[in-house]
Amino acid sequence: TRMQSLQPDPKAQYKGVYEALKRITLTEGFWRPLRGINITVLGAGPAHAFYFACYEKMKRTLSDVIHRGANSHIANGIAGSMATVFHDAIMNPAEVVKQRMQMFNSPYKSIWDCVQTVWRTEGVGAFYRSYTTQLTMNIPFQAIHFITYEFMQEQLNPHRDYNPRSHIVSGAMAGAIAAAVTTPLDVCKTLLNTQENIALSSLNIGGHLSGMVNAFRTVYQLGGVPAYFKGVHARVIYQMPSTAIAWSVYEFFKYFLTKRTQEKRILY
Repeated sequence: TRMQSLQPDPKAQYKGVYEALKRITLTEGFWRPLRGINITVLGAGPAHAFYFACYEKMKRTLSDVIHRGANSHIANGIAGSMATVFHDAIMNPAEVVKQRMQMFNSPYKSIWDCVQTVWRTEGVGAFYRSYTTQLTMNIPFQAIHFITYEFMQEQLNPHRDYNPRSHIVSGAMAGAIAAAVTTPLDVCKTLLNTQENIALSSLNIGGHLSGMVNAFRTVYQLGGVPAYFKGVHARVIYQMPSTAIAWSVYEFFKYFLTKRTQEKRILY
């Protein structure tokens, strides 16, 4: 969020990920980089439940139609895209609150204060102002993510056994590639979520910025083509462990629950 700021405060200008983390910790406190984690945790549970359940169901259904008895990259991509619609419907409001809490000199004292203030001053629509942009970003992100993961599994784990190392490597690679490709969309989403006052004021934009087209145009006006890739390193560094952890945990519980079900069938 900080590194994607298009017109940051002079005290919040960073040359790299390490410098940003170090300066934030030293000047704003040790726990400052974790601000907004509460709302992310609250949203992540139900969001990921819908996400993986929808993905597995859609993947199996579409694979049988497109390429019965075999893995289909088209089915994986479509299933990942559909799962994203449910996931983002839950996570978008959480993302708005999280990013506003993470901004430099954020005026909000707590998550509840942020929710109340945004609701009162901008209305409920503010929590979904970036939803279409989020989908525009996350649908290609998740399509690339799932296709890459399944492709990597074909190479590293062709028999699809439970193999933690292959799940971690495949998840990390999938997250890194998808994150790098979709960074321009993420920059636009961040601008819509934060409504960065200094940046919008410099272009004499009054009111609230909305819509992907307006966001793309504004980002270009503020920094040209390089602005679309602000924070790309931070985004890749964030997504690699994130997707590696998500897939390894998911595959573990999938294996564990499937194994228990099979053992019960054998017993009875």
